[in-house]
Amino acid sequence: MMIFGVVLFVLVFVLVAPQSQAFLLGLANGAGAFLTAWAPFSYVFLLILLVAPCVGMYLVHTWPVRVDEENPMAKYRREMPVDDD
Repeated sequence: MMIFGVVLFVLVFVLVAPQSQAFLLGLANGAGAFLTAWAPFSYVFLLILLVAPCVGMYLVHTWPVRVDEENPMAKYRREMPVDDD
């Protein structure tokens, strides 16, 4: 948990610096330009990236429950006579 605080502390100083803000803004603008330049393909790719986790969660949620078969030796343990001393 301590590493989380350190990472947040460093991120605050990275985001405050004007050079890093300009760099991050340039990355965002470049990503937007790339999305519009490759419009049909990039939007399909983004849709796949957004839908894949939902499909995975649905599959995990609806997967049939595993039923373990009974131990074959259990019937012998139940039939053992009880010794009354």
